[in-house]
Amino acid sequence: MALRITEECINCDVCEPQCPNTAIYMGEEIYEIDPSLCTECVGHFDEPQCQVICPVECIIIDVNHTESPEQLQAKYEQIIAEA
Repeated sequence: MALRITEECINCDVCEPQCPNTAIYMGEEIYEIDPSLCTECVGHFDEPQCQVICPVECIIIDVNHTESPEQLQAKYEQIIAEA
């Protein structure tokens, strides 16, 4: 599953540099996560680093983009192959 940032985001800028897939970017009002790049840090870390670092805990599972651990691993492998 990809993650998403809720409107509780305070634009503190700490999540964006933590994303190993550069899936986090500044949207029109708050930071957003590109679900095509988000692997929940599978392949890099044991847990999503943006969630770990977020001071307001506004990064949650995006139920509109559900993926199994195997699908996340495959997405990670595709991303690094294209890099």
